[in-house]
Amino acid sequence: MAGIIVHIEVGSEKSTEVFSQDRLSIGSDETCDLQIQTTQVQASGLWLELEDSEGVFRLVKFTPELTFTMNGVPVRRYIAINDGDILKIEDADISFSFFAPSQKPSLIRANRELPHVAQFIESAALDAATSPKRDDAKAFLREFTRELAREISWTTKAIVVVLAVGFITGILYIGYAVSSELRENREQAVRQSNIIQKLEEQLGVTNNQLGDLEKVNSDIIKTVSLAQNLRVDYGSGVCLIVGVYDLVDRSNGRVLRYPDPQSLRPNPYEPQSTEESGPQNSPAGQTGLTTEGNGSPVEYDFIGTGFHVGGGFIVTNKHVLQPWTEDDLVKQMIKDSNGRARIKRLVIYFPNYPQPFPLKVRELGGREDVAIASIDALTMPTDIPALPLEEDSAAATIGKTVVTMGYPSGPDRLLAMVDDDEAKSINSRFGNSRQNLINFLAQSRKIVPLTTQGAITDLDAHRIVHDAKTAEGGSGAPLFGQTGKVIGVNFGVFTENTAANMAIPVRFALDLLKKVGWKSPEQQQQDAQALAGANTNANVTR
Repeated sequence: MAGIIVHIEVGSEKSTEVFSQDRLSIGSDETCDLQIQTTQVQASGLWLELEDSEGVFRLVKFTPELTFTMNGVPVRRYIAINDGDILKIEDADISFSFFAPSQKPSLIRANRELPHVAQFIESAALDAATSPKRDDAKAFLREFTRELAREISWTTKAIVVVLAVGFITGILYIGYAVSSELRENREQAVRQSNIIQKLEEQLGVTNNQLGDLEKVNSDIIKTVSLAQNLRVDYGSGVCLIVGVYDLVDRSNGRVLRYPDPQSLRPNPYEPQSTEESGPQNSPAGQTGLTTEGNGSPVEYDFIGTGFHVGGGFIVTNKHVLQPWTEDDLVKQMIKDSNGRARIKRLVIYFPNYPQPFPLKVRELGGREDVAIASIDALTMPTDIPALPLEEDSAAATIGKTVVTMGYPSGPDRLLAMVDDDEAKSINSRFGNSRQNLINFLAQSRKIVPLTTQGAITDLDAHRIVHDAKTAEGGSGAPLFGQTGKVIGVNFGVFTENTAANMAIPVRFALDLLKKVGWKSPEQQQQDAQALAGANTNANVTR
């Protein structure tokens, strides 16, 4: 049966049409054999035309404006339409499926003639049929075989033998070749397996080397950016310590003063000795410190660095909180006048906060130059970070990178960070009072710690020697290790040898902190969990 069956799908609408003509046109025009009216296609008129060529329909014409695909492939002219092909318009939800009409099978008949039977077979069969014996099958087969052998020529027999020998030889050769090929393939597979194993081992070594290289690169990147990251994370937790102390009489607590200059001035109406006057001619008791007169009180201001470790606790050096213990002149003055030092003012400044926070001394180290102070935790801003303390002593190793953060050179270094004209203006206004100068810098948000990086050059149980640059005023500054935690507290600054700055291992500060009731963040978390568990149990009991 000639023709073609077309199954059309337009969106959710489906239809199947049968056409028997040799030429089929499809489109939106009324003259088309198959008309499709839809708003999905803007082109009007003839879309495509099929023509039967020698029993095969071909696409002889189609509109280029429409994107036609046959089984997902763009169409071309004279492409053959096979049974089950799907023609789609890609820009619209329209598809055509083509099928050949079914045909009934033809009735096949054959005329057969009786086969020709050889004369000897016919004679043998007649003899066997007329023979009185009932078991002559063997005789029949013998006669049949003998006659067949006589009918076949020697050439045919030779050819059959040669063919048989050749066939057997070919089978044997093929078997040997296949066996050899299989054996060679097995050997080749073993060699390839060995090569693959060696490559895998080499790849494993290379991966390990890449892993080590990646770790080294990561360590290098971490080391290069260590100071910057620590400055961002913990810089606002490093504080500037500012204080003032005076000397008082040990017995009555009265302020010690310098001698009044007026009491040492000679009487102009009395004759002067021609001999050179000296300290031995001065009035007794007026050459040293005194609690009488109008002389200036003996006062000293001091600065240093400290850092917050949580709960309002500040870690610094003992000599920062008691600077008179490191000043030989002041110690001699105290000894000669039977006096003692008294702190009049002790505050700290955090970066970006204009107001000072009063500081209270809590615990002083014995042999080690370390001390613990505190501020009121309720008045401290919540965004001031707590510097993490390293409890693993192995974190401090010779050659490892360290970072220190503090206030070396005090306000002089802070002024060096501003413009020259502004620095001169500030100095002219507050140069005579370091206290007022520091207050102004705090109000101007210019109190910022100096961050320097170096390496550990030597260490022992009580000292960490490093070459991170610092100066006077940097005492009490935290010394960070490569882990990003504090491993020491700076206490010794040697300006002539930058590779010999010293820090006290942080474990000595940890011992003092535990005495004053400080708890690490881990301990605080454990306490909070224990308290929550206790509250839960109490509620269950009720």
